[in-house]
Amino acid sequence: MNKIKLGTKLISRNSLPYIIAEIGVNHECSLKKAKKLIFNAKKGGADAAKFQTYKADLITSKYAKSYWDVKEEKTKNQFELFKKYDHFNDKHYKELFKYCKKIKIEFLSTPFDDAAVDMLNPMVRFFKISSSDITNFPLLKKIASKRKPVILSTGASSLNEIKKSVKFIEKNGCKKIIIMHCILNYPTSDKNANLNMITSLIKHFPKNLIGYSDHTLPNKNMSNITTSFILGARIIEKHFTLNKKLKGNDHYHSMDINDLKKLKSSIKDIHISIGKKEKNFLNSEINSRKFARRSVIARKLIKKDQIITKNDLICKRPGTGIEPEKINDVIGKRAKKNLKEDYIIKLRDIS
Repeated sequence: MNKIKLGTKLISRNSLPYIIAEIGVNHECSLKKAKKLIFNAKKGGADAAKFQTYKADLITSKYAKSYWDVKEEKTKNQFELFKKYDHFNDKHYKELFKYCKKIKIEFLSTPFDDAAVDMLNPMVRFFKISSSDITNFPLLKKIASKRKPVILSTGASSLNEIKKSVKFIEKNGCKKIIIMHCILNYPTSDKNANLNMITSLIKHFPKNLIGYSDHTLPNKNMSNITTSFILGARIIEKHFTLNKKLKGNDHYHSMDINDLKKLKSSIKDIHISIGKKEKNFLNSEINSRKFARRSVIARKLIKKDQIITKNDLICKRPGTGIEPEKINDVIGKRAKKNLKEDYIIKLRDIS
């Protein structure tokens, strides 16, 4: 379970992260714009381009209020917002799937109803489940029945709810589950990012890979996401746009191609610095071990046949002789020859 293949990539606790560019509905029902977003995601270094597949009348009541920042997205009714962007059909998604295949980036879309699951199934090699559906057991059962890996977002959920959902998905046929830390605020303030929850998820779900779905406003260093990687997130999802200055929807808290490139570069550097998990010395430290450590050395002239005492010895660099921890193996021994001051004593010099 600590290794999962997503598309063509094997992801583990020691690997570089799998990066999902969450296009969502930032294409605003333009096929041309959707393809450009896919192209930019590929060029920026994302592993997958992800959409959202829903129909307004299947996802929300006409009376559901907004839960996002209405200063940025002014629509105050969920049905009205979802209705704006639910016009893509099977034909559109198939075309986007073929385009992804052509330019070699994984196609992915979050289904929000049973029909969407069935429609997407031939096109996706794994499923992504929205935080909003973590307790939607009928939909979870439908997705689990496809027996493909699942990425489960956990925004606005308790630890107990996550445990119940993971157990339910496993029981219904899916054993490969990636759990994503997420805060369900649009946008999420830095003080609410709570990235340490990644550490908590690793502790409570030791058999699962853990990821991070980010809704914070991107800064120049993409520091929330790079920190999530340091803490153990190995799948990273971030909303993606052509222009962060566009009004409404998810543009304002999305990354663009330049942010994505910075993120890839920073994480690559961090991955190199993190290095091996188990503590041991490196090949590059072999000379340091020899010359920066200490050996048992003659403090002063020790004459041939003299019995060596503690006062005759000192531990100094380099570490090419007898290790200091073995100094008692030298004390009380007889010198086979004259050992001048600062001489690095060898076992063959004593008897």
